[in-house]
Amino acid sequence: MSAPESALLIIDVQESFRHRPYWGMIDLDRFTSRIQRLHDGAKKAGAKVVQIFHTEPDGPFSPASGHVRTLEPVKVTADARFEKSRHSALVGTGLDVWLTRNGIRRLIVSGIRTEQCCETTTRHASDLGYAVDYVTEATLTFPMEDGEGRLWSPAEIARRTELVLAKRFARISSVEEALAAL
Repeated sequence: MSAPESALLIIDVQESFRHRPYWGMIDLDRFTSRIQRLHDGAKKAGAKVVQIFHTEPDGPFSPASGHVRTLEPVKVTADARFEKSRHSALVGTGLDVWLTRNGIRRLIVSGIRTEQCCETTTRHASDLGYAVDYVTEATLTFPMEDGEGRLWSPAEIARRTELVLAKRFARISSVEEALAAL
């Protein structure tokens, strides 16, 4: 597809997460370098870049907190910005209307958290008929404990997300593969 028909979604890459108890359990440098490469490559190719922020009435995700802004050191030049209060960036935000008005039919999904907002947005977008590239290496998540007390690593969570999305809801892509398709 041509670049004007594609958009990079940068979901919840925001300072709010620094104020969560699980924040220190990640490889931030790898994530920020991959998402920056994806952003810069998409801009160079002429694709639209859409930044989505998660908001809540209270706490670090509240706009009043001052933390609902781009996670440093990432630099984003967005063509559009949306705020969401649900897991899917397509619920109650107007994003689908904006994408339709701009003739976009292919989405590149990146952001925080791999198995929550990024995966949910991917499934929703696929159900709406969008072609989706899910760029796991440009997503970030944190260790999670299941109901039996097992701690799942971010790598395990990412593999599980790829398993359930691949060939059903999205094409699993590296940063370079997603950019090459532009």
